[in-house]
Amino acid sequence: AILDADKEGFLRSNRSLIQTIGRAARNAHGKVLLYADNMTDSMRYAMGETAKRREKQEAYNVEHGITPRSVSREIHDYLQITPEEEAEDIRSLRVAEQALEYGTEDIGELRREMAAAADALEFEHAALLRDRIRELEEGGTGLNLTKKEGKSGSKPQKRSGRI
Repeated sequence: AILDADKEGFLRSNRSLIQTIGRAARNAHGKVLLYADNMTDSMRYAMGETAKRREKQEAYNVEHGITPRSVSREIHDYLQITPEEEAEDIRSLRVAEQALEYGTEDIGELRREMAAAADALEFEHAALLRDRIRELEEGGTGLNLTKKEGKSGSKPQKRSGRI
């Protein structure tokens, strides 16, 4: 619906009206209602232009056997995480909790846990423990590592191409 369509101005010019009408026409059941007291030249031109374009499109559709229909796409829930991602998050949280409990005096226990994780083929978990041990040995808290950072002190990779 276009209210006050007869009020000439920036948003009621023939170009603006054509654009608004065209936007509604993208929907298979789209309709445009122009509310006005008087018919303006812009309204007359916009309705004539859209009628001309509609006739041209309908002729093209008939010629090529096209039946207009709305786009139908599968709806994805991008907020939903996979069970693997959830398990990895839980593992990362456990490592972070352990880092809060451990100090430099418990590095030996962390090394045993790291070896156990490697034996269980949980290499990412073992790598996080290894990096945590390194940071504790260097006098840190063991909390500054993130999953993507990898080894402590590593530089971020330089990105190539467009930003």
